[in-house]
Amino acid sequence: MFAVRSSDARRPRSRTRNGLETGSARRDTRGVKTYGQYCPIARASEILAQRWTPIIVRDLLSGPTTYSKLADGAPGLSRTLLTTRLRELQRVGLVETTPRPSGKGSLYRLTGAGEDLGDVLLAIGNWGERWLEVAPEHADPGFVLDSWCNRYLATDKLPQRRVVARFDFPDQPKRGSPLWFIFDGDKSEVCRKPPGFEEDLIVTAESVALAEWHLGRTEWVHALHQERIQVTGFPRLAKSLPTWNRRSNWIDAEHPPVHT
Repeated sequence: MFAVRSSDARRPRSRTRNGLETGSARRDTRGVKTYGQYCPIARASEILAQRWTPIIVRDLLSGPTTYSKLADGAPGLSRTLLTTRLRELQRVGLVETTPRPSGKGSLYRLTGAGEDLGDVLLAIGNWGERWLEVAPEHADPGFVLDSWCNRYLATDKLPQRRVVARFDFPDQPKRGSPLWFIFDGDKSEVCRKPPGFEEDLIVTAESVALAEWHLGRTEWVHALHQERIQVTGFPRLAKSLPTWNRRSNWIDAEHPPVHT
């Protein structure tokens, strides 16, 4: 832990030739977080290796977005900490704000330096997909369904009419199940409370099974055969349901080696 001395705090922040803020020139153990090392890994880690920062950058890589959508994309992240992290990213020149076209509020977007982190996060994700298993604590079904709805929904393959699917997760606490997925083109959404429409499908699934299918670690038909996922309702809709998901970007990543 390092801090800027009181005499330094009044000085204007210096920036690199690329526009990022430089670190403190003096080492002090009271405030500003720095490893005190010239190593570029250490210097980059001072910015990126903070809890929730990679998640925020990941979501911003999809394009400019609002504060509320950033909060929705990171369940468990408090608004206070989100505000702190965004301010830190703005301070070092990775994030900037622009007025919303509607004239109300702002949009957060990555700068050129922030967009350059795309390959970094891709490498981290590929490593994580190769070497780390999906444990129950990683398989929040609400997050999986939200990702399906907001990032991976194959709207071109949806039926012409609205379809309501209830997702039951017996392995989740009562507050996490059931969830309702309303498939309705651009108006599709995931609901935590009954939406008031007739249910066309009922999906009962293990949380890990749904996450593994979304990641491409297993196929829908295999999960059905193993009864890790079960679907009841209109047969035609039940059969086409998995085709409404374009699947995660990590579907082509190298998966963990199988130990025999």
